[in-house]
Amino acid sequence: MSLNHRSRIPVTLVTGFLGSGKTTLINAGLKSPELSKTVVVVNEFGAVGLDHHLYTSSNDAVVVLENGCLCCTVRSDLIATMNSLYHDRAKGELPDFNNVVIETTGLAEPGPIIQAFLSEPTLDGLYRVVNVVTVVDAVNWETTAERHNEALRQVALADDILISKLDMKADETYAALESQLLTINPAAKISKVDLSSSVVAPLLMHNGFDAADPMADPSEWLSISTYENYERHIVETDGLKDQTMPHHLAAKGIESFVLTRSNPLSREELEFLLDGISQNLGPDLLRVKGLINILEEPGKPAVVQGVQHLLHTMTWLEKWPTDDERSRMVFITQGIAREKLKETIEFLDRMSERTFKAKERGRLAAQARELQI
Repeated sequence: MSLNHRSRIPVTLVTGFLGSGKTTLINAGLKSPELSKTVVVVNEFGAVGLDHHLYTSSNDAVVVLENGCLCCTVRSDLIATMNSLYHDRAKGELPDFNNVVIETTGLAEPGPIIQAFLSEPTLDGLYRVVNVVTVVDAVNWETTAERHNEALRQVALADDILISKLDMKADETYAALESQLLTINPAAKISKVDLSSSVVAPLLMHNGFDAADPMADPSEWLSISTYENYERHIVETDGLKDQTMPHHLAAKGIESFVLTRSNPLSREELEFLLDGISQNLGPDLLRVKGLINILEEPGKPAVVQGVQHLLHTMTWLEKWPTDDERSRMVFITQGIAREKLKETIEFLDRMSERTFKAKERGRLAAQARELQI
């Protein structure tokens, strides 16, 4: 299905470990009339505490709340659920909606969900993930992060991180925890939980960057300058990550690295490079996103994004967001030491560049021989 940025419905993922306050956050958002055309997808109605909100029932899987917002349970297959919602709306069997909020289970990491929306053709044509909101429990964070990699990945892939239960901790907890979380995800926006519906509603209705919109500005989505500033900080401190990070969390190794290329890449070389990186990093590659200068499309940058080992089909922007037309890709990984990550990606980049320069020299030499015949 071809991409149409005007018809694809934005999706916000709300994630966080068990007891962090995801449900409380969503309930606060449901009080806002702005969410009247939103579908909230949950695992079971009881978990969201909707009993006193029920207004009418469309069927046994969807209920309509007092403000018009829909609430849907995932029976077994998220892809089937999302397809059914879209097509039932189109047939008039459900009220119209233009926004989706998905509450993940506490043990779920957002990566596979984002991957499903990027790689499943039917979902990619109907929806787009625009925001990942992660709720972090200030009381239990360190224990949870030590025992469960999922909690770290929830933070690593977040766009917004909200810290809950600070009223049960000492005053200095927020600053120390914010520093830890920024070490895991330097590009995230971090704040204390505010359950005012006027604050929560915009988080759940984020329009986000749409890679299928050729006029979209990817600057905030990429956050290149933030990652580059963080890398400079690491270099200036002799490679030491933030000293507030407990050893057992630092050892779990969430890292990010920005690859910059001054010269344009051919489509073939980009595919070769990304395939090599994906094969070498394997399941340790959590996320990749970038803006690429493609040799065959001067002036029109390509948007590259993927989760784990699967890369989404390239899309194109009509123009570069700034005068800087260098290719840049952000890689987010887990379990790979920073220096090894840097060495691996830079080695593969050098190998790719040399390989395709040699191919180009061979092509030009062959052309010259043909002209001499």
